[in-house]
Amino acid sequence: MTKRMKTALAGGALLGIVCVIGAYIRSGSSASSDFVFSLWYNRVILGLVVGAPWPDTTKRKALLRGAVLGLLVSFAFYSSTGFEDHVSFLAGIVYGVILEWWLSRTKDTK
Repeated sequence: MTKRMKTALAGGALLGIVCVIGAYIRSGSSASSDFVFSLWYNRVILGLVVGAPWPDTTKRKALLRGAVLGLLVSFAFYSSTGFEDHVSFLAGIVYGVILEWWLSRTKDTK
C-alpha cells in the first residue's frame, strides 16, 4: 500500500468523522447508527478511490478529479437517502477536492 493510499484512507476516515458530526447535529441528534455508519463508510471509500495510484497531472486537474470522484462516490450515499441529504452529497464533492489538495501538496506521497 502506497503512502498516498494510506494518507487518503486516513483523510477519508477523518473527514467522515467531521461529516458524521455535522449530520448528527443537522438531524437534531436523531440520526440512526446505520445512517451514521453508512455516511462515515462512504467517506472512507472516497479516500480509497482518491488515493488510488493515479498518473501525475497538474494540480488543477487533480482537484477537478477529486471533485468528480467525490461526486461519483457520494452519489451512492445520496441515492440511498432517497435524494434527500443534499448537504452530505455536496460535502462529498468538497471532500474529494480536499483530499486531492492534501495529497498533491507535496510529491512525497507516492
